[in-house]
Amino acid sequence: MYPAEMVKPMRDELVNAGFQELYTAEEVQNAIDKTGTTLVVVNSVCGCAARNARPGAIASLNNAKKPAQAVTVFAGVDREAVDAAREKMFPFPPSSPAIALFKDGELVHMLERHHIEGRPAELIAENLQDAYNEFC
Repeated sequence: MYPAEMVKPMRDELVNAGFQELYTAEEVQNAIDKTGTTLVVVNSVCGCAARNARPGAIASLNNAKKPAQAVTVFAGVDREAVDAAREKMFPFPPSSPAIALFKDGELVHMLERHHIEGRPAELIAENLQDAYNEFC
């Protein structure tokens, strides 16, 4: 587990952009199972989360169509919530960072670490916006 003071700025980056933090399996289940669309970001301490995933996810919300809600869990910190989110992301293997879009409780779009690492935030945002335009 990472110390809370270490991950706070990384958590705050998404929270300040309007993402809701989830800490328990029940919170994850309730968020994903809501009618409509839910963006889930599995946050991480790694460099590609800082350079690519978080900025890309935040920028993606600057779109005419966007998810009804945006939530986040933190890998290496919120084990229960992360495990529940990853369960919903099956058949994709555990990955952090990761970004998933759900519609009416069903996974409809997924970005795994290998889709995020080495790609600019702008490209990640565009990829997500294409998914929003299709599913939101």
